[in-house]
Amino acid sequence: MRKVPMTSGGAEALRIELNELKTVKRPKIIQAIAEAREHGDLKENAEYHAAREQQSFCEGRINEIKGKLADSEIIDISKIPHTGKVIFGSTVALYSLDTEKKVIYQIVGEDEADVKNNKISVGSPISRAMMGKSEGDEIVVKAPGGDIEYEIETVQHI
Repeated sequence: MRKVPMTSGGAEALRIELNELKTVKRPKIIQAIAEAREHGDLKENAEYHAAREQQSFCEGRINEIKGKLADSEIIDISKIPHTGKVIFGSTVALYSLDTEKKVIYQIVGEDEADVKNNKISVGSPISRAMMGKSEGDEIVVKAPGGDIEYEIETVQHI
């Protein structure tokens, strides 16, 4: 089975969510089901059915997180020697040759991507164009609106 790359920060966020689901949400849902059962007839008990649905979603998310963590290869970028090359986990400052603006992205796993927080997926067009390149290199990103040219200003392992 092929392992999916994940940053150590992304793995920690999943572990925190998993712990929250197991220790806080799950017990609350179990309590809600118990209280709803006390109201009698389960066929027409809306609170019972709502609590069971919440339980189903919670258990599904727990299993999903466990699967993601089991199938991931956790990469701690801070422990990899800095060579100036763009690799998974790198934080890269790009200078757009078209708009003359600077953008900074961190290359993360598929599940960690969050463009609003400048975290882009390793499979994104920008990431694919940057991988293996070094500081000072120019790249061309094939975007739906046309090609975009960037210069890689800095590569950091943070």
